[in-house]
Parts: sequence; structure tokens; C-alpha cells
Amino acid sequence: MVQTDSELYIGLMSGTSLDAMDAVLVDLTSRFPTLVGQISLPYPSRLRNQLNALCQPGANEIEAMCEADLAVAILAADSVSNLLDETGHAPQDIAAIGSHGQTIRHMPQIGNTLQIGNPSLIAEQTGITTVADFRRRDMAAGGEGAPLVPAFHEAVFRHPEKTRIIANIGGIANITILPPAGTNTVIGFDTGPGNTLMDDWCYRHSGRRYDQNGQWAASGKISAALLSTLLSDSYFSRPPPKSTGREYFHHAWLWHGLSQRDQDLSGEDVQATLAELTARTIADAIALYAPDCEEVFVCGGGARNATLMSRLVSCLEELSVNTTDAIGLAPQWVEAAAFAWLAQQTLLGLPGNLPAVTNASGRRILGGVYPA
Repeated sequence: MVQTDSELYIGLMSGTSLDAMDAVLVDLTSRFPTLVGQISLPYPSRLRNQLNALCQPGANEIEAMCEADLAVAILAADSVSNLLDETGHAPQDIAAIGSHGQTIRHMPQIGNTLQIGNPSLIAEQTGITTVADFRRRDMAAGGEGAPLVPAFHEAVFRHPEKTRIIANIGGIANITILPPAGTNTVIGFDTGPGNTLMDDWCYRHSGRRYDQNGQWAASGKISAALLSTLLSDSYFSRPPPKSTGREYFHHAWLWHGLSQRDQDLSGEDVQATLAELTARTIADAIALYAPDCEEVFVCGGGARNATLMSRLVSCLEELSVNTTDAIGLAPQWVEAAAFAWLAQQTLLGLPGNLPAVTNASGRRILGGVYPA
């Protein structure tokens, strides 16, 4: 493994929302990461459209993927450069970059997943050792390759006495169940859609990439009939381990649900129902698999959606619900910090997966290392 004296790592995360490249610089000297700097670069519209198309089968996919692979890597390198400029650090100060890459296909049913964003190009353009392709080693060991962030949640958020839930609401939502330290096994899984359906519905109706603060959803009424239809999907009743992506929960999936309803719904009513779907599926999963939970902490872009947070609080009734700000790490940067931590694990020769979460046959050192 690569040896380094630095404990400064950069994490790069571009999730299923296809909205931006998040980059954080963290000091991993102690158990809890210290956030040194952060930046988010929005995806250009053309790249976003390319990536969205690549999430579904289509024509000329290999050529389109190759072009997008380079574009994502260049944006990643630009993010690193801007982050270094803002924090006053040089490439030689950084131990490594942990790059999640952009998922364009996640197919656990056949044992494969694909994240693009050429790590060789990132290492070349930044002059920093880059660790990437974290998911496929777990899949090679029989796992689903996702979610991976629960290992990070266990390392930094586990409480000595309380059962905690970390609910990560990105494009897809997942939960990590953290029992008191030293007791039961940590588990985690994707609960279903997070922001992806809401973002797509908002864009198709208004041209806006997302429903700012959930204001559009707040103006609508939840359709009990549509919600019941969507909740009947077999994914929600499948036991974990399980993972999913926008390959499954996409616009056609929603249209199928809408086509089974007789009544016409306004755009805002559908948006309100989609917010309720995300909140309800998270809450149902918590009630079923963590009935002794005492507190829930939300991270990811969904933490900034006031309507979604309000619905989640309502669905969880008497549980304490906050964002991860309350336990020391801003919700927008948790996933990027997780991939900085995973890069450190890899360089130290330590595993980064949790078999109880992914269903892998054992703990594995994840990712490939691309030296500076």
C-alpha cells in the first residue's frame, strides 16, 4: 500500500441526483474528520443530460460513455484544483483523493456496477494519488457494492449507549442502523427513491433542477391513491441487504404508477406525493428494522428540503429527528467525507465494506490506487 505521512484527504462525490461534484478536504488525524474546506461545482447541462441518458439503455452508448468519462474526470480535477486554491494547500500536502465517480449503471442482480470519471486522468491532472472504483471489489466478493457509507457512519457517528439512524437522502435514500457501540451488528440499505423522482418531476414541469426547499411540494396535496400504488412496488418489501438506483426508480417507473390511477393530479400534488413516498419508505424501514431507535440524523441534499424533512418528522412521530449538523458534520458533505475516509482505509490496507450491509462474503480492501 502507498505510504504517506499526511492525514489530509480529499473526497469527491457525485451522486444519483446528477447535480454537482462535491469535494471536501478533511483532516483524518483523529477518529472524527475535521472539515478543512469544501466546494461544489454544478454539472454543466450538457454533461448532466449525457449522464441521465447513460443511466438507461440507448444508442451509441460506448462512445457516449467514453466522452462523459473524461468530462466527469476533468470536472473532478477542476474541483480539486479549486479546493486547493481556496484552502491554500498544495498537491503534495494531500495523501490521496477518494473519488466515488459517477454511477451510470448499478446492477447488483448480475453482480456489477459502473462508475465513470477516469481516475488516471484525475491523478494526472491533480498530481495527487487517486483511489477509485470502490464498489466492484465488494461485488466480486458477492456483495451488492452499496451502500458503502455505513462503514464511515459506524466509524464516526456510533454512540456508546444509543441506537442511532443515519438517513442519507441523495438521489436514492439509504439508512444506517447504528446500535450502541460494542453491541449488535451495524446494518444499512437503500430504502428507495430519495430526491431523484422529485428532481426529475420538478424539471419536467418547471425547468428547475430541483424543488427549492420543497416549496412546490408544500403547495400540493398528497394523493393517497397514488401513494398506495407506488408503495406496492416489491422493492419496498424486499428484506435487506438491498440496493437500487435511478436505473430502477426513474420517470417511466413513476408514469407507470400514474397510469394506474383514474383521477387527474396536478403537478404539485404529484410532487407532494413523491415527498411523502421518500419520507414514508424511510420511516417504514426504520420502524421495521430499528424499532428501538432513539434518534435519527439526516444527511444528503434531502436535508435541505424543508417539506421533506417535515414529512419525515411526521412519519417518525415521537423520534428525535435532526440533521448531521447536530453531531458535527454538515449534511451536504457527509458522503464526500466518507469517500475521503475510504481512500484512507485503502491506503492503510484496511477494509472499507460491511458484509452485513452489502452481503459480501467478508470484509475487503476496496478500490484501485492510481499513484500521482
